[in-house]
Amino acid sequence: MQPHRERGDLDTAGFRAAILNPAAERPTSITGPNGKQAVRRFNVYRNNVTVSLIDALADIFPVVQRITGKSFFRDMAREFVRAHPPSSPLLFEYGHNFASFMETFEPAARMPYLADVARVERCWLTAYHAADTATLAPARLGEIPPDLLGDTGFAPHPATGLVRSKFAVVEIFDANRNQENVGRIRAGIPQDALVTRPGHDVAVTRLPDGQGAFFGRLIAGGTLAEAAEAGANEAGGFDITEAIGALISTGAFIAAETRDQQD
Repeated sequence: MQPHRERGDLDTAGFRAAILNPAAERPTSITGPNGKQAVRRFNVYRNNVTVSLIDALADIFPVVQRITGKSFFRDMAREFVRAHPPSSPLLFEYGHNFASFMETFEPAARMPYLADVARVERCWLTAYHAADTATLAPARLGEIPPDLLGDTGFAPHPATGLVRSKFAVVEIFDANRNQENVGRIRAGIPQDALVTRPGHDVAVTRLPDGQGAFFGRLIAGGTLAEAAEAGANEAGGFDITEAIGALISTGAFIAAETRDQQD
């Protein structure tokens, strides 16, 4: 007679490895009624788990799936699922490293822009689920003495994300978000995507030249002076006044403090 197995008897690591790898053997701790073998039941369960994770990725990355086609996407997602099991019970949190996986997935090499489009989609979902927090009020900048403005840093909104790409990610993302026919896109044009949620709706904004460096420096903790320098170094036509206006209008930040105030 098969001895009763406590929950702690289960080899958790072995179970997790086997549940996503069809080549792996069924863990010996898994048995059916009356101690019988449970190979068939386990295989059905394993397939259901894999399919549910693939479906979750399809829900998170609908633009990527539309670009690649459903069959290609599901084949790619299946390989990802086997290599990267979820670490959270919340499915919407799954796939943070899916874009990096695409860069190593050889069949996707003919679509070099795909990973950055996936990063925009991942930022979009993160922004959608981010906490509701008031954005930086325009009057706040007026409260800072002009001689301290350059030493001011900005706290990003939880919904804020930035994707800097060598490809036309904003145009590709926008064109594939709906079911209309996609026209010709010059995919090789670099674009920077700022993802924010200033109100109830997530916004994906294509930043003018230099503003990608500007916002990137601020999000990383740099001061306004450092961000302005980064923007000017990257683009000769960088307009600091326009950039500060975007800093406010996009809702990318929630607070502003000078270094003296931070110290």
